[in-house]
Amino acid sequence: MAIAAYTLVALDCPEPEPLARFYQAVLGGEIRQYDEDWYDLYATGGARVSFQRVPDHRPPKWPQAASDSQQLHLDFTVTDMAKAHDEVLAVGATPLDVDDNGGKRPWRVYADPAGHPFCLCQG
Repeated sequence: MAIAAYTLVALDCPEPEPLARFYQAVLGGEIRQYDEDWYDLYATGGARVSFQRVPDHRPPKWPQAASDSQQLHLDFTVTDMAKAHDEVLAVGATPLDVDDNGGKRPWRVYADPAGHPFCLCQG
């Protein structure tokens, strides 16, 4: 029996609304504003991702094991890697690695607009 139930993952960021809109473009769903410092995304499929304003936020560095390491990362399953790659770039993602396997590796790493790493994984 589980001790707890998953509720959400919260991402620290300097500007919560634009980051919520970025993830809405990636995942779909509905954004709800709690206050100017906290936004929730109720993503398609039921997951909840929240965005919390942290004025002195420092983006994580990937891949490093120092105190400013990735902090967390999110994985998203996609059916068409090339299409998903183009779409996340169009909404503001930054690639963090190069697929040196001729495009055959089943995952790629990106940063969201606030610098958090996330992966697109071939489903």
